[in-house]
Amino acid sequence: MFFVDTMEFEGLGNRSYLAGGPATAVVIDPPRDIDRVIAAAARRGVRIAFVAETHVHNDYVSGGLELARVTGAVYLVPAGAHVSFARTPVADGDTVTVDEGLELRALATPGHTPHHTSYALTEDGRGVAAFTGGSLLIGTVGRPDLVEPRLTERLARAQHASAHRLADELDDEVPVLPTHGFGSFCSSSQATGDATTIGEERRNNEALTLDVDAFVVRMLAGLDDVPAYYAHMAPANAAGPAPVDLTPPRRADAEEIAARLAAGEWVVDLRSRTAFAEGHVAGSFNFEGEGKLATYLAWLIPWGKPVTLLAETPGQIAEAQRELARVGIDRPAAAATGDPAGWVREGERLASFPRARFAALAAARGRAGARERAGRTVVLDVRRDSERADGFVDGSVHIPVHELRGRVGEVPDGVVWVHCAGGMRAAIAASLLDAAGRDVVAVDDGFDAAIEAGLVTNRPDATA
Repeated sequence: MFFVDTMEFEGLGNRSYLAGGPATAVVIDPPRDIDRVIAAAARRGVRIAFVAETHVHNDYVSGGLELARVTGAVYLVPAGAHVSFARTPVADGDTVTVDEGLELRALATPGHTPHHTSYALTEDGRGVAAFTGGSLLIGTVGRPDLVEPRLTERLARAQHASAHRLADELDDEVPVLPTHGFGSFCSSSQATGDATTIGEERRNNEALTLDVDAFVVRMLAGLDDVPAYYAHMAPANAAGPAPVDLTPPRRADAEEIAARLAAGEWVVDLRSRTAFAEGHVAGSFNFEGEGKLATYLAWLIPWGKPVTLLAETPGQIAEAQRELARVGIDRPAAAATGDPAGWVREGERLASFPRARFAALAAARGRAGARERAGRTVVLDVRRDSERADGFVDGSVHIPVHELRGRVGEVPDGVVWVHCAGGMRAAIAASLLDAAGRDVVAVDDGFDAAIEAGLVTNRPDATA
């Protein structure tokens, strides 16, 4: 009997897979921190015989090379991928025997990248799983615009053809097991649900229900922003990532924290946005450890800038360090834990700012009257363009959170009420503004509450 174990990485919106039989297994698209994969194999009592990549990843650093080295596994990489390390190239139709009666077959599925390869797992000749990487996702496909702008339309058309190939060659009951699509920006649109089959995708996926021209037009029109750190992921993966070092970072005291801030380094507070607003080191930034830490910190930080982590417990530091290593932020410069009062020097006080809901914003605008029109109350929307297109707070200024660090000077004078769709990105933005010396109120509320408060308009946006 075969098995497939899913390893989920919610912060990045990705999954890796361990699949095999009684004795041996294959790992598909492993994460940078391979200890989790090795532990999963140990629980199953199987030897990792193969490690397979569907493509050179654009959104995270792969652990495939190191996992193959440590376990002695054969490292399968698409033949068309340009890499600088020894591997076993796989081409369309190549097969390997994972365990007795269990075979893995390579299927060329270009689109997400030119060399993208999916893998069909068969047991005694019957298809039992399709590892589709960034090709066929749940209700969508991987985006085609991460390689080279000149290739985007060509790759979009290839995605359509690849989806049809998978649907044509695999039975309806075969589970579709993608790497991307669970919140990853590698997905061309927001995926829904967490499980699917070839048959379900045949009925519901636009790549399989629309003709190629309609599909390409719709997909290209819906592509969202690309995280800035993606530019560093594919080169790191192609060069061959170094082993990850997850040993604890050096401990920083209040003097060192102040010195690192003075040197222009980033000090990142991983606590909840509630705790941060109540009291934090002036100049530090708030990226919640429980949120999409790796995505947004890697997106906003100047690449290579030293980062010091602050948290309540060493365990939170360790988890954040693991998450950041997955996107190439390998070693925190330092870290501190415990009571925030111990993170500031004697005689210094913690900074703070208020939090509020949209109802309070509506009330403040009503009280402000003419003052608000004169610019005393500023509403800053830090959502992405695609979100704002569906409605926005009337009179608000729009700067997506990933652009705010370089555009703080564009925020008008006054008290800045900053909001997103739910509160996490608003907290990041509020911390950036607070560090820049602005008076800020973090709106910690769902955007539906803004609609209920009568703040939202759907008029064409002249401020975006």
